[in-house]
Amino acid sequence: MTLKSDVGSATLEQVAVRAGVSRSTVSRVVNGGNRVSPEAFAAVEKAIAELSYVPNRAARSLASRQTHAIALVVPEDTMRFFGDPYFAAIVTGINDRISASPYMLGLFIASKDPDDKAASYVSSGNVDGSLVVSHHTSDAFVGRIARTTPVVYGGRPMHPRPGECWVDVDNVEGGRMAIRHLLGRGCRRVAMITGPQSMASAVDRLEGCRAELADAGLELVAVEDGDFSASGAEHAMRRILASGAAPDGVFVASDLMARGALIELQRQGISVPGTVAVVGFDDSPVASSVSPPLTTIRQPSRDQGAAMADVLLQVLTGQDPPRETILPLELVVRESA
Repeated sequence: MTLKSDVGSATLEQVAVRAGVSRSTVSRVVNGGNRVSPEAFAAVEKAIAELSYVPNRAARSLASRQTHAIALVVPEDTMRFFGDPYFAAIVTGINDRISASPYMLGLFIASKDPDDKAASYVSSGNVDGSLVVSHHTSDAFVGRIARTTPVVYGGRPMHPRPGECWVDVDNVEGGRMAIRHLLGRGCRRVAMITGPQSMASAVDRLEGCRAELADAGLELVAVEDGDFSASGAEHAMRRILASGAAPDGVFVASDLMARGALIELQRQGISVPGTVAVVGFDDSPVASSVSPPLTTIRQPSRDQGAAMADVLLQVLTGQDPPRETILPLELVVRESA
C-alpha cells in the first residue's frame, strides 16, 4: 500500500499502516515505550522516516505530559443538543465511565467551527483524546481534530480513516427490523421519514428499509428527509400525505421525528394505527410519552456512550481496542404499530 503525505502531515494511523503494526505499537515507539519487539521498532522507525511523521503535542502527552482531559465534540447546534433525548442518554453513558477514570470531560457543541476555535483548542494539546457524536460529512473541523488527537466516534463515520474507532448499532438491520414489523401487520404501502443523508446512521436505516421491502417485492411509496427533528418530520409527513402516496405504514428514523409525524397525522384526522401504522427508532423517553405510545427500534444509547468512553480509555492507555464495536438492537412493540 502506498500512502502519500505532505511533510509533517502524516498521522499515527498512516505510520501504523505503513509499518504493518497496530496504532498502539506506533504510540509506544513514539513515546519511548519498551514493550516493542526490535522488528516492530525498526518497521515503525522506517515508516516514520518515509512519511516524515512529526509527533504532535497531543500524541506526546500520552506518555508523560497528559492533560487528563477528554473532549466530547458534538457537531450540532445547542437547540438540537438539548432538545433530543438521544444526546442526554449517550452523554450520561460517557460521563459514567469518564467520572470513574482519572480524566475530566469537556463539552464542545458546535454545528460549524468557522473560526476554528474548537478545532484549534482540541488540536493544540489541551486534551488527550476526543469523543465525537452526531457527525456529518460536512463537518470538516472534525477531520482536523482527528488528525491531531485520538478520536472515537459515536456512529460509523461516512469516510473512516485508517485506525479510527467507532461504536454503533447495525442501522441497516434496524431498518429491516422496522419494515419486517410493518409488513407483518399487513402494511404494503410503506413510506419513510429519514434523517439527513450526510449522516451514516440515516443512510444505513434507509438502506435497510429499502432492502427489506425489496425482499418482499415492494418499494417505498414515498421518502422524505425529516432532518432528525420533530418540526422537520411534521413537514416531511405533510409532504408525504400531500403527494397522494397514501401510506398504510411509516418508518420514521428517530423517535423525535416520529413525534412530529404523529402530530401531523393527528392534525389531518388520520388514525394511528388504524389507518397508518408508525414505527420509530431509539426507544427514547419520547416513545412512551406520545399518543399513541410508539412502537420503535431500541438502541442502547447510554451503553453506546459508555462503550465509546471505554474504547478511548483503552487507546489512551496504549491498548489496541477493536476498530468497530456494534451493539444490539431490539424491537419494542407499543400501540402505534
